[in-house]
Amino acid sequence: MRHAETVTFGGSALDRAGEIRNDPDAVAAARATSHARAILYWRGKPLIKRSRPAELARLPMDHPVVKQADPDAILLGREEGAARFACDLSAWSPEDLDEASLGGFLDPSEQRHPGLGEDLVFAELRRIMTWLTPRDAELAATGKAILGWHRSHGFCAVCGHKTDMRQAGWQRTCPACKAGHFPRTDPVVIMLITNGNSVLMGRSPGWPEGMYSLLAGFVEPGETLEAAVRREVLEEAGVKVGAVSYLASQPWPFPASLMFGCHGEALSREITIDPVEIEDAIWVSREEMMDAFSGTHPRMLPARKGAIAHFLLENWLKDTLD
Repeated sequence: MRHAETVTFGGSALDRAGEIRNDPDAVAAARATSHARAILYWRGKPLIKRSRPAELARLPMDHPVVKQADPDAILLGREEGAARFACDLSAWSPEDLDEASLGGFLDPSEQRHPGLGEDLVFAELRRIMTWLTPRDAELAATGKAILGWHRSHGFCAVCGHKTDMRQAGWQRTCPACKAGHFPRTDPVVIMLITNGNSVLMGRSPGWPEGMYSLLAGFVEPGETLEAAVRREVLEEAGVKVGAVSYLASQPWPFPASLMFGCHGEALSREITIDPVEIEDAIWVSREEMMDAFSGTHPRMLPARKGAIAHFLLENWLKDTLD
């Protein structure tokens, strides 16, 4: 697709400053400049300025609240030559925190630190991702994904020893066995499967009522994207797929996937679902999908804005998949 990178979290041409990651002195110098800024996270939620459009907050590195964060800041890149660091404030515990409100499919809660302005809040990225500019979205997604990796990969997968952060946050090394570990990204195929005037949609157990999306699944070792598309659709819906083509990709930091959007041509229409994988699958015509997008479909909600499923379906409706 010629406009593939306009998908949410798509490339904003961020300078990732990879050439200085392995130079601690250069990273320290970049951090010490007056133009360097911290992007704060609390339990994976980025700090934003509560406005429309929302703005990813950028605080001076010497801000009192930034000093409360984990000292191991992660270099995300540079904006106009100035370094941007992801800083984790998860050790802070908000007063009257309702743990039950956290971690839902679309966490609506917001947390405000008393040392920050009234208009600055920590908000779930999945909820606010479409409010951000492409640059803010890329920075927010990158920081969320790599901080999440550090939280879950603090010990060596080879010998079990606690590891140390290296390369400005882009590597962990084991002091015991010297093994190096790098951030992982899991490849996932998400499929726009069509047959004539219809597209195949499915829903997972536990999703909100009326929510349907494109089928998706993880790519297995030794498997091409095309093979993964055919296998996943056959496993989940019992539909055989012929020709497969690549459309667009989307970083998806929930927690750390790269979604490969593909178009597949169905060779059959009969559906036999695997109830372990999905709860339902249906063929939806263009006309019905247009009703869903306009909010008038009696059964189906529109695909969630910001997700690559919405992006692919929207372009399918517009005939702009080329």
